[in-house]
Amino acid sequence: MVFVALPLIAAFGLSLFHWDLLGTPEFAGLDNFQQLVSDTATIRAVVNTFVFALASVVTHIGIGMLLALGVHRTMTRGTKYFVRTAFFFPFLVSWAAVALLWKYVLDPTFGLVAHYLSTTTNWLASPTWALPTLIVVDWWHTIGYTFIILLAGLQTVPAQLHEAARVDGANGWWRFWSVTLPVMSPTIFFATVITFIGAFQIFDPMVIMTQGGPDGATRSIVQYTYEKGFQSFEVGYAATLSLVLFVVIMLVTGLQFRLSRRWVHQ
Repeated sequence: MVFVALPLIAAFGLSLFHWDLLGTPEFAGLDNFQQLVSDTATIRAVVNTFVFALASVVTHIGIGMLLALGVHRTMTRGTKYFVRTAFFFPFLVSWAAVALLWKYVLDPTFGLVAHYLSTTTNWLASPTWALPTLIVVDWWHTIGYTFIILLAGLQTVPAQLHEAARVDGANGWWRFWSVTLPVMSPTIFFATVITFIGAFQIFDPMVIMTQGGPDGATRSIVQYTYEKGFQSFEVGYAATLSLVLFVVIMLVTGLQFRLSRRWVHQ
């Protein structure tokens, strides 16, 4: 609790001042919060982060579930072990290495994507495609973690329930909706919360692959906080942004827990 409360108190204190790390802090009252409301760059960074987080949750849970179902139902034990390892391995690689790798893969001149698709599109420099491209890179890097969680959840579904539903005449689709999903709902909920929090704190690929560009199209709220604090040295405003990030994550997580009462099987 101390490690959460003290940084929050410090951030709130700094948010009340203008300070560049060198001079004497000047009391600003609520100026930083007023600037926050009118700062279009902040609003765009928040929107980018929400889009990234929502897309990340949908793709991770949706595709992760399809992969887990395919592996769980159709593969032998040895093959399952190999597939689990193959999908989980990228998650063990640092974001810095992954971002640099994909930056070369997506290079419009000599990258693998340009070669095999016979296109010179600069995906990372396109205002339309830059953010979706980063979402794909994030999926490649972290889907293994969600896949492992969901696969573990599938293995906890009692076979007797499926057998009883089959005896009652339920087909595979109906058994999935009436048996698998309810039993797995706590696992799905956990994966959803973890994926959202991780996606909302995204930083490395934006900095390494696009530097927040083009024209702020991929700048995340964490990246913008870093830029304000350690490039522009607007420490008070950076502290205000960090408070906003904390509040948003807390509110969305709280909403998820509240909604979970309706659909998570106890």
